[in-house]
Amino acid sequence: MSYGRTWVLSAFIALSFSSPAYANNPLNSGPLADFLNIFHQQAIPPQVVVWKHPQFKKGDIVISTTERRLYYVLGDGQAIEYGVGVGREGFSWSGTKTVSRKREWPDWTPPAAMLKRRPDLPRHMAGGMDNPLGARALYLGSSEYRIHGSNEEDTIGAAVSSGCIRMTNRDVIDLYNKVKVGTKVVVLK
Repeated sequence: MSYGRTWVLSAFIALSFSSPAYANNPLNSGPLADFLNIFHQQAIPPQVVVWKHPQFKKGDIVISTTERRLYYVLGDGQAIEYGVGVGREGFSWSGTKTVSRKREWPDWTPPAAMLKRRPDLPRHMAGGMDNPLGARALYLGSSEYRIHGSNEEDTIGAAVSSGCIRMTNRDVIDLYNKVKVGTKVVVLK
């Protein structure tokens, strides 16, 4: 196949899959989208770090909003450190929660308080690459807060959310696969 035909075929496939008319776009959510997220370059790549906080046990999640980092405690003096986006001024919080449920490519329904501030938001959005919750969501107790993915990788390391903890899709998939319902989550200021 010539270069011209290859380019036309590639453009056709890209436009076909990005069209709103293509409701079940395999690039939008599911295993293919998960696979493609592996290749995204990350501004703050995860790393294993020394963990000197014995009050937190293996499997706990600790989030430092001032450092804008999430730590998944491995035990034996180690944790995985991930870059995160946190709540902007007036929306940050601290406390202890547990992971109450987990969802892959979750739907999003903005809370009433958010809709009051932003009436332009959709009332409901199906899961997928354009959804603000990204590839995975870990729901925190009965609160409206979540640890979730984001397609806005430039917000990782910033204080920009309405209280949720944002991760890259790649990182949230990794964390999601490690975490069980009932996991302790401690958010520190």
